[in-house]
Amino acid sequence: MPYRVRWRRCVTSGAFALVLALPAGASDAPDGGAGALGVPGAAMSFAIAPQPLATALLAWGKQTNVQVLTASGSIANWRSSGAQGVLTPNAALDELLQGTDLEREAYDPHTVVVRQKPKRGDATPLDPGVAFDSGSVVPLATVDVRGLITEDGFKTDTSRTATRSEAALVDVPQSVSVVNREVIESQQAVALGDVARYVAGVQYVDGYGSSPLFLIRGFDAGHGMTDGMPNGVARTEDLPPLIGIERVEVLRGPEAILGDTSQNNNFGGSINVVMKRPQADTVRQLTASVGEYDGTRLGLDLAGPATSDGAFTYRLVAAGQRGASTPQGHGGGRASYLAPSLAWTHGGTRVMGGLEFIDNRVPGPEHTVLLGPSLSAASPYRDPPGTPSDLAAFRTARAVFEIDQALGDDWTFHSQGQYVRQRSSGRNWSYDPAAPLALFSTVARRFRYSADYWTWQNDLAARFRHGDVTHDVLLGVDVARTHSGDGDTSTPAVGASSVVAEQRDSFVATRPVAFDLRTGTGISDGLARLRVLDTEASVSVQPLAGSWQTNAGVFLQDQIAIGERWNVLAALRRTDYRLETHYPDGGPRRIDKSRWVPKLGVVYKLTPGVSLYADTSVGFQPNPLLGKDGQPLPAATSRQVELGGRFDLFDQRARITAALYRIRVDHSVSLVSPEPPFFATPGPGQTNRGLELEFTGRVAPGFDVLASLTETRIANHDDTRVTGAPRHQAAAWASYRFGQAAVKPWGIAAGVVARSRSLGRTTADGQYFGIPGQASVEANVSRYGTNWRVTLGVKNLLDRTLYAVNFDETFVPIRQGRVVLLTGSYDF
Repeated sequence: MPYRVRWRRCVTSGAFALVLALPAGASDAPDGGAGALGVPGAAMSFAIAPQPLATALLAWGKQTNVQVLTASGSIANWRSSGAQGVLTPNAALDELLQGTDLEREAYDPHTVVVRQKPKRGDATPLDPGVAFDSGSVVPLATVDVRGLITEDGFKTDTSRTATRSEAALVDVPQSVSVVNREVIESQQAVALGDVARYVAGVQYVDGYGSSPLFLIRGFDAGHGMTDGMPNGVARTEDLPPLIGIERVEVLRGPEAILGDTSQNNNFGGSINVVMKRPQADTVRQLTASVGEYDGTRLGLDLAGPATSDGAFTYRLVAAGQRGASTPQGHGGGRASYLAPSLAWTHGGTRVMGGLEFIDNRVPGPEHTVLLGPSLSAASPYRDPPGTPSDLAAFRTARAVFEIDQALGDDWTFHSQGQYVRQRSSGRNWSYDPAAPLALFSTVARRFRYSADYWTWQNDLAARFRHGDVTHDVLLGVDVARTHSGDGDTSTPAVGASSVVAEQRDSFVATRPVAFDLRTGTGISDGLARLRVLDTEASVSVQPLAGSWQTNAGVFLQDQIAIGERWNVLAALRRTDYRLETHYPDGGPRRIDKSRWVPKLGVVYKLTPGVSLYADTSVGFQPNPLLGKDGQPLPAATSRQVELGGRFDLFDQRARITAALYRIRVDHSVSLVSPEPPFFATPGPGQTNRGLELEFTGRVAPGFDVLASLTETRIANHDDTRVTGAPRHQAAAWASYRFGQAAVKPWGIAAGVVARSRSLGRTTADGQYFGIPGQASVEANVSRYGTNWRVTLGVKNLLDRTLYAVNFDETFVPIRQGRVVLLTGSYDF
């Protein structure tokens, strides 16, 4: 009887090189005929990249829930060209075996044998009616599959986000980075900001009074996506802990083709978080960490079959955090997370539903303010008396569903959606350089914000073949609706009836504090009459009026494979955007915008391991702000042109990705007046050019490397200077697990993230100031056991003073100093 193989490193021996054993009944009856397997018409999307045949068969068996048997030596020296597109299991397996002397043959409804084609005089093919005799498969040489399992290491070969369907990266004419679990665990990442630091073209910026944000190719990355669905509001501080995330995909370039038309100028790209979902493979993992400032974390990840026949599978992820604080002593940080999900699979149908609950209290980032146009003028006081500790709270509830249905040999239907309810609040201190009396420049702010949104995507996929040309066509319809802010139209004036205004769901309240950041003193006796400035009566409240945004679109995409060397990706989307809100006087206001958004890319494969691509795409984002005339501002549009290439190295275990791009935007982030009624003017047009290089993969047994280099040139069309844009950025991370018997359980890893200087700009008088370049070093050492791992690491090893890439004088975030972190995981 064959034994079971878990999806981890293993060495098979004896008669069978590969045995993927799944619960009986995972597949239904064969579709008829000798050698048939699977469910009639059970087509599904395959994206198995070219690789050794051993790992290709493992990937196929895992996806189809079919047991694969093969004689050891029959596959040892074969490579597969992969299988791409919407295929029946039979057709996909035939593509994997194409060009070999192997064939498939069904043993029973749940098992297929891959063996050498019979020659004259060989025994007759297997008869499902006859009991299986393992001796009929001749034992050949042992196959060692260590290090060959797909995604074993830092390199990942597929992405679902870029094309809204599973696709091999080698066929995608766009720069895409995938950060998988191996990278996350190696780097001891505890938040999404840790994950993104090593990705080319990405920068992380601490946020003032709320969520931080990400920049990609010089632009705000927008609200991001969850499982390919655009988020109605930004997800950063309310993101799940990393134990709930399967991987992170970073797409570069305008992503309006995917439906994200948020007003955050995410023309440089987007970040998609792929969540952990139910699976047939059993998972029983407990994780824990203790770190300076991060406090204590505990997480649990459970997955596997929920019924004996494997038709139902489940996933349960739970986590908690306590004791988070900042070097300033701001504490109170805590978090809790719960995410149950359940899936049902039968034949060509799969239905999944899940819930997610997040409750985070995040201490505000350590920061100071500038009292002049340089960092040397920073206030020495980082915690003014009379102001509460900085803190932000985020509560999010999310429900999600996903349906996959095969409609024939070459047709599939996919539908997914989410409903999210988010509530946030917080408090922080800052500096008002425009205060009428310079003495009273400190202010304390508190805020409250609410948002609800839902997203629904529907895709119909089909495959057509005409000789050497294959079309994978995707027709999609999606709609998203977001309600943010307060729905009350009776907006009181700023500073009037603050008690009434703070009854709202969304507002920002500002209170002056009698403290001089220059001298560190309070109010003198001679100014005692002005103490009223430090009372609740002086509170100024800005209500955040509510709005409804609706994004809808029709999407047509064709992935064309021409022979073995050419791939073309052509896509067109009709985007419709509607904003419903109110003018400052309370009158209703409605904005409707529509645009056709095209995308075209071409890939040419010089060799199986070398491909070149060219791509052009359009970005489109409406602007909900009002101009000085009280009318809506025009929508912003962009166009990107990108040239790049992918080069596989080290027997396709590693890859270099190179991209050269130019993005032109008709106007950049709108400039908002700091005084009521907060009218805005469009920012200047902007052109961003850059070169990005990324290396990811395994260069030797046990030795994985991730490195990136970014060169950027940004120019404003009005000749003003560009802020927050370092020209040079580099990062490298290397992990090595010792291979000698005496030290095999040990591993070491280290990395460095560096960037050149950038510019900041003051809000009061528009003066520029320099933000110095910086480098941060981190390292860790790991001890491995049979089913456990413990890692001790140090971040910011050299204890440097680290600044964000962009800020103004009112908020100067200072990154934490040297941090020691102990993490561990246990599989039970």
